[in-house]
Amino acid sequence: MTISIVIIFTNPLLAQKNYVQDIRAYQQTYIQEHEVVKGKDKKGLRFFTPNIQYKVLANFTQLYDTVGFIMKTSGTKDKKFYRYGTLDFTIKNTSLTLTVYISDASKQDTALDKYLFLPFTDLTSGTESYGGGRYIDLLISTIKENKVTIDFNKAYNPYCVYAYGYNCPIPPRENHLSIAILAGEKMYVGKKKQRED
Repeated sequence: MTISIVIIFTNPLLAQKNYVQDIRAYQQTYIQEHEVVKGKDKKGLRFFTPNIQYKVLANFTQLYDTVGFIMKTSGTKDKKFYRYGTLDFTIKNTSLTLTVYISDASKQDTALDKYLFLPFTDLTSGTESYGGGRYIDLLISTIKENKVTIDFNKAYNPYCVYAYGYNCPIPPRENHLSIAILAGEKMYVGKKKQRED
């Protein structure tokens, strides 16, 4: 009896193509559902070209911060956060570390799965992307066996980019990256307006 063995090879070009399509769809949903930018102003939302190299698997180290600290914001009200853990990863042969935080409000929330806050700046900040940094949201449930995926293609701008009146946390110095993150949302080119309550 002849046994046929079929070996399936992963095509990296196909994987990149499928990934780009997924991120394009994510960006369209982001634009359509944006809570601050409305109507024709949505044309001012821009993004870097999706790149799977900026989707990385990071090693997570738990921190047990019971004191917390006040994170400065772009407005008049500062916000309290706790250091939840550190994330170690590599992009283009550069070893990087970010601290991920949990807000005081989220910490007090009774929800079983809580959001973590990952703010950062990089070498595009102030030129191609917003100078005050960008954000990524993570869920505690996405951390598995001390590893978590960070997708910088989903990095987004804080609301204060688009309108006055918001108190947007400013990334602490420990989250200033030494490389350019050519992924995620770019600088907004629309007109900044007053916040609508």
